[in-house]
Amino acid sequence: MARVVESKKACTVNPLKMSQPLGASFAFLGLDACMPVMHGSQGCTSFGLVLLVRHFKEAIPLQTTAMNEVTTIMGGYDNIEAALLNIRKRAAPKVIAICSTGLTETKGDDVHGYLVTARKRHPELADTEIVYVSTPDYVGAFEDGYKHAVTAIVKALVKPLPVVANQVTLLPGSHLTPADIDELREIIEAFGLTACVLPDISGSLDGHIPPDWRGTTLGGTTLEQIRSAGASALTIGVGEQTREAALALQSIAGTPFDIFERLTGLAANDRFLQRLAQLSGKPVPAKYRRQRSQLLDAMLDGHFHTGGIKVAIGAEPDLLLAVGGLLHEMGAELSCCVSTTPSPAHALLPAERVTIGDLEDFEVAAKDSDLLITHSHGRQAAERLNKPLLRVGFPLFDRVGNSHRCQVGYRGSMALIFEVANLMMAQIEHHHEGDWPLSAVAKRVSAIEQIANDRIEPQTTLASASA
Repeated sequence: MARVVESKKACTVNPLKMSQPLGASFAFLGLDACMPVMHGSQGCTSFGLVLLVRHFKEAIPLQTTAMNEVTTIMGGYDNIEAALLNIRKRAAPKVIAICSTGLTETKGDDVHGYLVTARKRHPELADTEIVYVSTPDYVGAFEDGYKHAVTAIVKALVKPLPVVANQVTLLPGSHLTPADIDELREIIEAFGLTACVLPDISGSLDGHIPPDWRGTTLGGTTLEQIRSAGASALTIGVGEQTREAALALQSIAGTPFDIFERLTGLAANDRFLQRLAQLSGKPVPAKYRRQRSQLLDAMLDGHFHTGGIKVAIGAEPDLLLAVGGLLHEMGAELSCCVSTTPSPAHALLPAERVTIGDLEDFEVAAKDSDLLITHSHGRQAAERLNKPLLRVGFPLFDRVGNSHRCQVGYRGSMALIFEVANLMMAQIEHHHEGDWPLSAVAKRVSAIEQIANDRIEPQTTLASASA
């Protein structure tokens, strides 16, 4: 069990975490025909919008109530009312999803009361679902905002329904990509089950050219699918952050749930497929038995390059556990773990300590590491420390294809192993020993490779000569 330590610095230097409102907006972007709205100043929304656009390389629908000095003091009812009416008139969304910011939370706006008043004064809003979640950005982090938003969606829109035996509700964590969700849906459907994904960014942020432009989200979980979650026979959550929404579904519809702390790695996916086989009454398809065998071989091939290396990871709790857990299984040492917010997932991390801190804490503690793993804001630390950087999480604005990167299931676990192993091989190949600070284990791996190459090369030469 990792010991959790919170940084006591007077200020944050090079932040690792993103805010709660941004995490909530990210969750709302997984709903079809939805318009996410930040209740705060224009700057709060524009900053989050920039990060989302740069990460996904897509047009992102995100609105603001545009609070100013006067409305902040007097209260934001007029701004919320104007936002609701303008959005309904111009974009005609099926869902308007509002999240608060630090500005309006500090003022203490009664947004629930505002919405009740707005609906009474404007009956035309009756055809639009409105979801509100409290997400002050002075506490918590991206993952917290996401989980509170998903829970708010469940509480506002899901009702109990007769159980459909072959339907499951999939609650993906904020650390999963659109490709991850597609992979999990494919696995679930391979057992003859139907997956109701909530929220589903694989439909809205998967990088496609839409046939039309509506001004709202284009794809994702429809309003009908959200309501149908009350009929599922089982809720599957990926990441500890989904437990809150799973409990809400259980209290509303009586749906049992199973939380998978991660689906990256061998044992975790074994348990996932066994649970689906138990629920469906069908054996694990041959396709996934083959993929499991391939993952075992990949672990065998990759451990020469990961065994014993020291890894520094800075990420949200569930992503930290997913990547760190797999690398630990591959023989790596988690020498530095920095996270953004307290979480039960930290107790499962195979490391001595987890620091709740920023990228300065990460950089200081990672000096003796062989590999750095964090989002794009860690690139300066990697340059200063002269270390290889594996980019994971949000935001990744200096790489393309983020939506299509899969790191779950047997196939995604293989891809992550290959990515790490190839990164370590590239560093050894392109840096002289005096130029790059290799650990003793990494040096030994390099020496083993050289011995293997020396043994193979004469055999190849003899074979060529005899031919």
